[in-house]
Amino acid sequence: MIKPAALLICFGIGFSAFAQDDSTGPLVALLKSLTAQSSDADRDSLNALVKGELRVLLAQDDAMTRSFEGVPLSRVDAPDGSFRLFTWNVARNDGSHHYEGFLLHDISKGNVLHELNDATASITSPEVPELGPERWYGALYYQVVPVKKGAKTYYTLLGWKGQSAVETRKVIEVLHFKGKQPRFGAPLFGSGKLKANRKVYGYAFQASMMLRHDVGQGMIVMDHLSPQRQDMTGQWAFYGPDLSYDAYIWDKDHWRLEQDIDARERQKDTRPFKAPPAAPKP
Repeated sequence: MIKPAALLICFGIGFSAFAQDDSTGPLVALLKSLTAQSSDADRDSLNALVKGELRVLLAQDDAMTRSFEGVPLSRVDAPDGSFRLFTWNVARNDGSHHYEGFLLHDISKGNVLHELNDATASITSPEVPELGPERWYGALYYQVVPVKKGAKTYYTLLGWKGQSAVETRKVIEVLHFKGKQPRFGAPLFGSGKLKANRKVYGYAFQASMMLRHDVGQGMIVMDHLSPQRQDMTGQWAFYGPDLSYDAYIWDKDHWRLEQDIDARERQKDTRPFKAPPAAPKP
């Protein structure tokens, strides 16, 4: 079993041992207590308190500029200041995870807060649908990459997703806005008429997949995943990095996949997230 706050702290996003905002103290205490629980029911009870406390903080006038230093949540801020996105996970004793999120959107008349509802279990083909806050493919986001398609901005999100006791996933999501309404997923991946709305990569839980935006090279770089044996093709729990690398490059109006790239620059990589080893099950 992987404890939820341990994952969030390892992200290195929004967490510091220094200069904690006093007003966030109760939230930090609740998140730390969440890691100590051994039952799903107790975690759910504490998670409800976490959501309530964070909702109060995000309703305040300074929510878009508050530092949230010392709060062990995953947070990504839009470079243009249009939104802040907070995500966290609640581990289950069966090795799966439930995801929570709040999206704070800055509009002309003030901030609008959207609560994200994890609907992973009902999304059987995750690369296909466009989704809304009420039906979200939950993940912990650690990087945001804005791109332009015409006059519209799309925010590409890189995320980690503990899927089960045997499988982990990385997600390339797209956040955009239709008027004031946030939407997750857009047909930006691939070529031709049928494009994926998001990309999802599964691999063995004991493996580690690199997925990051390389600002210097202007691309999203990632490990290429392969099955341990050919007869395991399609069974993601038996996939892992094969020492080759792929990349998504923004090509005017879509993310174009380039396979088997020269990834010597990867030596300079500081990975934004590495899942800790699973704790022994009780």
